Amino acid sequence: MNSYPLLFLACILAGFSLLRVPVTGFLAPLSPLVTVIGVLTVLLFAFVLIYHGLMFLAGKKKF
Repeated sequence: MNSYPLLFLACILAGFSLLRVPVTGFLAPLSPLVTVIGVLTVLLFAFVLIYHGLMFLAGKKKF
């Protein structure tokens, strides 16, 4: 088995952790940017996993 699906899942978890991290102090103005990066990370890697899953089910790609 290829390790890419596990890497993609780790990236999704990292995106969720970016959404949950409290940004305080002098980094507080960056809070919206951290939230946007977290959401984009989760969405991007979720779509990549879905795409690879569909290609695997269609028989066009093998993990």
